[in-house]
Amino acid sequence: MSRNDRIKSILTLILRIIGLLALLYLFVCSLDLMSSAFRLIGGKITGKVFAEGAILSNPIAGLMIGLLATVLVQSSSTSTSIVVSMVSSSILPVKQAIPIIMGANIGTSVTNTLVALTQSGKREEFSLAFAGATVHDMFNWLSVLVLLPIEIASNMLYHLTRLITKSINLKRNPNSNPEFLTVITKPLTERIVLLDKKAIESIALGNASANISLLKRYCSYKNESDNGTFNKVPDQYCPFLFAKVNWADWLIGLVLLIISLVCLCLCLFLLVKILQSLLKGTVKNIIFKIVNTDFPGIFKHLTPYLAILVGCILTILVQSSSIFTSTLTPLVGLGIITIERVYPFTLGSNIGTTITGIMAALTATSEKDL
Repeated sequence: MSRNDRIKSILTLILRIIGLLALLYLFVCSLDLMSSAFRLIGGKITGKVFAEGAILSNPIAGLMIGLLATVLVQSSSTSTSIVVSMVSSSILPVKQAIPIIMGANIGTSVTNTLVALTQSGKREEFSLAFAGATVHDMFNWLSVLVLLPIEIASNMLYHLTRLITKSINLKRNPNSNPEFLTVITKPLTERIVLLDKKAIESIALGNASANISLLKRYCSYKNESDNGTFNKVPDQYCPFLFAKVNWADWLIGLVLLIISLVCLCLCLFLLVKILQSLLKGTVKNIIFKIVNTDFPGIFKHLTPYLAILVGCILTILVQSSSIFTSTLTPLVGLGIITIERVYPFTLGSNIGTTITGIMAALTATSEKDL
């Protein structure tokens, strides 16, 4: 190979890596936008469903509501935060909240399946990707099938968590929910859509008006005098694409959903193409061996625990089990990660997402949230 060919090869490799990182960034942003779209479409319904306290007293109904609510808003963090707020406001007892959280964990795994469906063009890749995606589903379903009957019969989780929180002197810390990945994605996603995070919670708590919008259209307000009384009126629109669009929330959500799905499919298609060009032959075999090979000798059984730790740490960093496991799905489809190795990564991701939940609880407005 001549010097010019070598330079050209290196530059091509660098450009592919840059393109890969850019597409991965857009892929994550697309997932974020899709979540926002689902919230706009189904957020008000979700809030009203949570407001039906009588239904939530049934653990099976609570499980299904948690599942459906999370599917509607495509975010277990949103549904969990609603539950935390309701518990904090004494609207929902902790015992009734537990099945809802279980349902939310099942609902959050739907994103993986949606990502796997984008690889349906190639039979073999789709088969592997779908199998990898359903690992998360099966783990969550099996966990619920085991733990929910025990919880209904004995309130084991309620008593266990109560004992833990009493033994640890937890204090409220408003800064305990650090942002990692969102710091990078916000500059783009918040230029497209900006949601009022408290709106769905307000609907669930019964504190919102009937025509409340889930969009945060105004970023600043001013006081205007009217016959000696001061009224707070909007002053400045927030700088995002749909701020001045006078459409219903569901319609904006539908448009945003179409945009995000197109972007998601396109990013995933290009990601797979670049990965296929980068990870082929010897390179693919090396990465496959690094990711899927066990430790030698007596340390062989420690390999899954390392994978669990990696999954946990990465989920904490990205603040979302959906994003982490959805990123694994196309890699499984390409045969880079085996389904057997995805399982411990998924376990770690589930542990990581509980830690982010604890971080969210530590930002509670009252001690009862804890």
